[in-house]
Amino acid sequence: MWFLVFTLGTAAFGSLSSVSAASARQAEKLNRGLVAVKVSSGIFVSWRLLGTEELSVSFNLYRNGTKVNVTPITDSTNYQDNAGTTSSSYTVRAIVGGIEQSDSPAANVWANNYLDVPIQIPAGGTTPDGVSYTYSANDASVGDLDGDGEYEIVLKWDPSNSKDNSQSGYTGNVYLDAYKLNGTRLWRIDLGKNIRAGAHYTQFLVYDFNGDGKAEVVCKTADGTVDGVGVTLGNTSADYRNSSGYILTGPEYLSVFSGQTGKTLTTIDYVPARGTVSSWGDNYGNRVDRFLAGVAYLDGVHPSIIMARGYYTRTVVVAFDWNGSALTRKWTFDSNSSTNAGTAGQGNHSLSVADVDNDGKDEIIYGALTIDNNGATLYNTGLGHGDALHVGDLNPNRPGLEVFKVMENTSSPYGAAVWDAANGTVLWGVYTGKDTGRGMAADIDPNYPGEEVWAHGVGLYSITGTKISSSMPSVNFGIWWDGDLSRELLDGVKIDKWNPASNSVTNLLTGASVASNNSTKATPSLQADLLGDWREEAIWRKSDNSALRIYTTTNITTNKIYTLMHDPVYRLSIAWQNTAYNQPPHTGFFLGNGMATVSKPNIYVVP
Repeated sequence: MWFLVFTLGTAAFGSLSSVSAASARQAEKLNRGLVAVKVSSGIFVSWRLLGTEELSVSFNLYRNGTKVNVTPITDSTNYQDNAGTTSSSYTVRAIVGGIEQSDSPAANVWANNYLDVPIQIPAGGTTPDGVSYTYSANDASVGDLDGDGEYEIVLKWDPSNSKDNSQSGYTGNVYLDAYKLNGTRLWRIDLGKNIRAGAHYTQFLVYDFNGDGKAEVVCKTADGTVDGVGVTLGNTSADYRNSSGYILTGPEYLSVFSGQTGKTLTTIDYVPARGTVSSWGDNYGNRVDRFLAGVAYLDGVHPSIIMARGYYTRTVVVAFDWNGSALTRKWTFDSNSSTNAGTAGQGNHSLSVADVDNDGKDEIIYGALTIDNNGATLYNTGLGHGDALHVGDLNPNRPGLEVFKVMENTSSPYGAAVWDAANGTVLWGVYTGKDTGRGMAADIDPNYPGEEVWAHGVGLYSITGTKISSSMPSVNFGIWWDGDLSRELLDGVKIDKWNPASNSVTNLLTGASVASNNSTKATPSLQADLLGDWREEAIWRKSDNSALRIYTTTNITTNKIYTLMHDPVYRLSIAWQNTAYNQPPHTGFFLGNGMATVSKPNIYVVP
């Protein structure tokens, strides 16, 4: 039995606690991301509106050097060229102040609504106890590794014997590969036998941390890690695995790798350190090795590395800066500290990053707990651990951002709740009395303002707490796909559209010869606005692991929106998407039915 609980405080609709003029943030210098796809009648062409441009910029599209459009394209960043063929080549030129700018990089036509990026599967192996294993492509992230304005993909390979921390047993090694979109492999990093395989062990960050225009790759390493140029870290013969397959002794490191070559740029001791295993909640290795990671603009201008350990009990979160030659620790948050009393056990299987108090600097939303940009506790709702977490402008009719989260603790007053992201004031929630395992937030019903939220055993609600239906769609990922302002649903290898009138879905896409990842989580390798206009792409692995298949939409849209990768909250969502239990990205502004005119992002691009 469950019931609805409303707790509205005066702070819920008040002004944000701190407002200041934010500085421009460092962002990637992207090219147009031009993509052209064969459709039933001609070619669909799509490109980016960059966050450094005015919304009023218009465009001319060229096919094989000849302009396609009669008048400048003003109301969108896509075009249906009915006269195009699969042998056509396209460029686009911005028109600024009446002056046509230079050509974008050319785009050849995709024969299908997907691009296959060939990948190279590692050889399988045998564990010390004689169990054979093979490899599957798993989570991915993106960054401009070589400074050419185009994203490259960093892919994690998981062995077939990867383990949850609660499960004993040896695992194969974990590999990280970097690929250009044409399938050229830039490097492979072998994390070695002293990094266990599983969703909670390797959280890798792909981001330009020092502002040189090329992304680095950052992750936890150990003795025996081999970098992208073949150099082995530490004691090459060390094997710290115990008879249960856990790694509970030996040194732990944090390494920064060149995104271009995979070469180790620096390695330091991993903080927070393991210390005594039992101090994290058990003595066999489950809770000690629960890791999270993210990127945050703690000074409001430059990105910092966030590395974390623990969330069921003790929680430690550490921030680092990378200047191109050294890692500097900015601060450490420890739930054991007397200044952070009551913050143990408040983390999720994922985190989010956003400027929730509107001071221009990012906070880390760790679950029920939010850590301020200076490493202090901003607030603690005390609602405890859970799996799913969503942070964004979920309700455009109230100031600031909101959090929607589900809770695992059966004694929690809420199985699912929405709160003010600035101060933790719970706006409303639903009691379930059980582990509410999955929850989702997206604008799928234009009849209700803002995003809808739903969770297992809870049903579908408006963002203000009105129950819409006991029926609900899949509780996995949301994706902007078909061109209207509602968000579609991604689950497994399908993209569906929710039909509010009938509480049913219409299938828009079922991926061919592809597979989802992470068992029952059924997540893509990555979902992000990788190419073309503001709508998102989905990357799934091919079923035989021979390629990553990038699906893109071919629906015309008249909605003109900046590339989502230049929205700070969204871009950081892509950076943490591979962390533990993958969650879908959200924007820092409301993107949905009835949305306001989009504002130009406050960013600057690196050279």
